[in-house]
Amino acid sequence: MPPPPRRSDRARNPFVVVGNAIITLLILAMIGAGAAYYYGRQILEAPGPLQDDKIVNIPQRAGKRDIADVLAREGVIDVNPWIFIGGVYALKASSDLKPGEYAFQKNASLRDVIGVIVEGKVVQHGVTIPEGLTSEQIVARLSDNDIFTGSVREIPREGTLLPETYKFPRGTSRDQVIQRMQQAQKRVLADIWERRSPDLPVKTPEQLVTLASIVEKETGKPDERSRVAAVFVNRLKQRIKLQSDPTIIYGLVGGKGTLGRPIKRSEITQPSPYNTYVIEGLPPGPISNPGRASLEATANPARTRDLYFVADGTGGHAFTETYDLHQKNVAKLRAMERQTQNDTVEPEEAPPAVAGGAVDSAAPATPPRPPVGAKKPPAPRATGAAPANGPRQGAAQPTPPVVQQ
Repeated sequence: MPPPPRRSDRARNPFVVVGNAIITLLILAMIGAGAAYYYGRQILEAPGPLQDDKIVNIPQRAGKRDIADVLAREGVIDVNPWIFIGGVYALKASSDLKPGEYAFQKNASLRDVIGVIVEGKVVQHGVTIPEGLTSEQIVARLSDNDIFTGSVREIPREGTLLPETYKFPRGTSRDQVIQRMQQAQKRVLADIWERRSPDLPVKTPEQLVTLASIVEKETGKPDERSRVAAVFVNRLKQRIKLQSDPTIIYGLVGGKGTLGRPIKRSEITQPSPYNTYVIEGLPPGPISNPGRASLEATANPARTRDLYFVADGTGGHAFTETYDLHQKNVAKLRAMERQTQNDTVEPEEAPPAVAGGAVDSAAPATPPRPPVGAKKPPAPRATGAAPANGPRQGAAQPTPPVVQQ
């Protein structure tokens, strides 16, 4: 049998042995790295477990492990927390994770989830503030909304907030909301004031807001807004009292906004800085926070000679230039109310007999509202008190009437 071949001296060289070992290890490392990259990519790109879109809140000061636990608990990810942390490092996002409320899409991959948190596009909640609320009512609405934090330090001045739809992330402080509404109101008011009608009988932006707040409370239909504004502008120009029912209410309850009952006879002539049945011209400040449309309508009212309006039974108003025509419209409204009552109210089968009774002097009253002031429209007919169940008359006839039957 021939002897086995002798290993060459080179093969026995220790440097060659070490070199071969290093090469082998490098090859194995490359194979391992490639496998890890492939496996890691599969994990990052694989569809996630979410069956539907979901909003999840990442709390303040949450660490990587805390975030992984929240996401796993909410069903956004189904991997080990350490794999999530590894994915964060692999995407070089370890210092970019931001707290907040995030919307994750159905089947969002781990890469998508990390990307959403890194991008920091938190969910924006729409908050609508209706026109015509008082500042106190607006603060109450914000206090009832649980997406906001903190409390409002003080009630803002009436008329300084712009009613609109805003978007805020969860956790916004209520003071920040108020500040944003005030900034929006200043910006909108400045723009509208610059474009106001040159013959407008108000001298300052603040007076414009005051008049617009009355227009806001008196408008029944949006398309009547500029015509309602024209009635009050015409009255101011002719020095006729505005005679607006909402100003009576504001003088009685202030920022609470609603009276909760009909206006009483005694309250119509009750002295108040806001009662435009008593005072001349504008009240000392706004009675609500008017919206953009009312500010626009007041700054540029319709070109009419109307001095009166009354509800027309359809949610809108009938406008007139003279008191005589206004009285006819009031009579039409009263006839419609009687007809509606006859159609909907059934008489009792056996009404109780009444021997007699006195009229409550504090009961709701509805006297006519003839024009007053330096310049009066022709032929005012009624100057005394109207029947207690008569309709309100004059410039400001809300829809439905404030003095309800």
